[in-house]
Amino acid sequence: MRLSVLPLILLAMPFVEIAGFVVVGERIGVLPTLGLVIATGVLGAFLMRLQGFGVMNRIRAELEDGRDPGRELAHGVMILLAGVLLLIPGFVTDIIGVLLFLPPLRDLAWRFLRSRVVVRSGGFGGFSARGPAPRGKTIDLDEDEYSAKRDDDSPWRRIDRD
Repeated sequence: MRLSVLPLILLAMPFVEIAGFVVVGERIGVLPTLGLVIATGVLGAFLMRLQGFGVMNRIRAELEDGRDPGRELAHGVMILLAGVLLLIPGFVTDIIGVLLFLPPLRDLAWRFLRSRVVVRSGGFGGFSARGPAPRGKTIDLDEDEYSAKRDDDSPWRRIDRD
């Protein structure tokens, strides 16, 4: 049986952060420690907004050119995660968050994740750069084949009568 490590990391994280607060608080004092925590939260919100708009523009450009926006989408998710990690009080999460804001490290993470993630892009509105998307189980009705009125003779209503 394979045990996932993620739940263990999530359970251990508060203890690691508390230990970080104690160590930093001993070195620089309580008020500077609290100031650092607040400053990293503000920095995270600012960087998330600044880099997030840039990623949105790059995703739009990729879509307009008909290219796969997978890399830019992954960068957007990593920027969002980095901002959330900086907003969470703690120094370990702040370090991970700051590292995720660095584009070379995001590219490294994307190279690692690319083979493990499937990105399906079919375009918007059912059309892609390659033409209409496959219909699948879509039921296509003409205007005269559909009515909003209740039809008691419909075969779909027979279930109600049985």
